[in-house]
Amino acid sequence: MSPRILLLTALAMLAFAGNSLLCRLALRETAIDAASFTALRLVSGALVLWLLLRLRNPRPALAGNWAGALALFTYAAAFSFAYLQLETGVGALLLFGAVQLSMLAWGLWRGERLGLAAALGTALAAGGLLALLLPGASAPPLTAALLMLLAGVAWGGYSLLGRGQGDALAMTAGNFLRAAPLAAPLVLALLPQLNWDAPGLLYALLSGAVTSGVGYAIWYSALPGLRASQAATVQLSVPILAALGGSLLLGESLTLRLTLSAAAVLGGIALVLGSRQRAGS
Repeated sequence: MSPRILLLTALAMLAFAGNSLLCRLALRETAIDAASFTALRLVSGALVLWLLLRLRNPRPALAGNWAGALALFTYAAAFSFAYLQLETGVGALLLFGAVQLSMLAWGLWRGERLGLAAALGTALAAGGLLALLLPGASAPPLTAALLMLLAGVAWGGYSLLGRGQGDALAMTAGNFLRAAPLAAPLVLALLPQLNWDAPGLLYALLSGAVTSGVGYAIWYSALPGLRASQAATVQLSVPILAALGGSLLLGESLTLRLTLSAAAVLGGIALVLGSRQRAGS
């Protein structure tokens, strides 16, 4: 892997973890509400991605579709409302685990077969998520956890819809532009509860413009230089980075339950990815 690809990959993973940190920081420390955060994230992300496309081509051709936009909106909204109660690392682990397991489940539904290592890895990852949700002093709030699992399933669906769609940046820009107006009914429905302040607005705009818009653009620049197995494996770092960031910047605790669940979920997914790599070699 070249130094350029390594740098781009590291920046993209920091951006993805930064989405969790910015959302949790905004909803815990500022006056902004989850609906406003969602809408501002989608609008600012759409604007930046469209500008990036214009810089590449003055007359860009947008891609994407309304199904992808709906999945993107569902992810963004559930993500924001979940982080009203979830700590950063817990939310990132639930999100990442749900993304990977939902994509595995879709593959099984379509007739893919798992070898022994992949089956054990899937069971380990699912068990890690279940252990995180079991009642106990350090268990996350159930409603918020279910919302984050929904966000993960929606993102998994978004990823599956985007397979084979050609220009990834054009597809993402098109889906963001379609998803932004989908936030309007949510904002209108919660109009009496809307609230924000300058720091909250700033964090929402940074989440949309930088850690989403620019972050995705960086990731798509790195992807051509990565093998599929490398691209999948490196994303295992995102929940860990988010948990460390939440601990260092927000004073959140790294509980034994979270640590063991993370080891099970990420270790299980690593087993699945490793078995697929061997099967493809």
